[in-house]
Amino acid sequence: MTIHFIGAGPGAPDLITVRGRDILGACPVCLFAGSLIHTDILDHCRDGARVVDTAPMSLDEIISEMQAAFEAGEDVARLQSGDLSVWSAMGEQIRRLDAVSIPYTVTPGVPSFAAAAAVLGQELTLPEVAQSLVLTRTSGRASAMPPKETLTAFAETGATLALHLSVHVLGKIVEELEPHYGPDCPVVIVYRATWPDQRIIEGTLSTIEGIFDQDPVERTAIILVGPVLDAGGFRDSALYDANYQRRFRGRGN
Repeated sequence: MTIHFIGAGPGAPDLITVRGRDILGACPVCLFAGSLIHTDILDHCRDGARVVDTAPMSLDEIISEMQAAFEAGEDVARLQSGDLSVWSAMGEQIRRLDAVSIPYTVTPGVPSFAAAAAVLGQELTLPEVAQSLVLTRTSGRASAMPPKETLTAFAETGATLALHLSVHVLGKIVEELEPHYGPDCPVVIVYRATWPDQRIIEGTLSTIEGIFDQDPVERTAIILVGPVLDAGGFRDSALYDANYQRRFRGRGN
């Protein structure tokens, strides 16, 4: 018996990985985060599977469900939104499983920032514009930020920022970032990327608050900030340069 943690992706039911879909279809029990996962993904469950929405449950209750399945010898598909490597609360679950020697696997999912970039048709790193992407958030009720992980510190690098769980403090974000990126730096808010009600709100650090206030959104939104979002004049990379010799190209000197 195994608990299979599966990243369900950003929302669209067909953006779960093939591995994740196949594991989900084989498990007799599915625990899913119902507040964040598109329920059409549950169509991949096998017939007769016991499906439990964990959105209203505490950590103790979720682990109790896993222990009950363990005692019954039933594999569990534990579906969580996006990818499991960031802000998934997987760490606290596997710590509990380790303590009682219940085995588990982890199957990655399409992260929400990648889905947001895809719906924009946007590469988030461009030659000589930005070569780093910072995934971060602001402090909230559930978790405070470590003291050194500040927006100001990240902004000083000039990297592309992908701000999660922070649309409710958009004004604070603008205030902290504008001195470093400038008022004309592009900003894009992607709400519920790949969902049927997906929305894209575009502006600059000087205009985004006014645009957002006309028709605001809550939760499930990513804020992308950085010059790459409007950089038409960047140079081509060396990757496909005809004069750039590399070992896989098979050309002579």
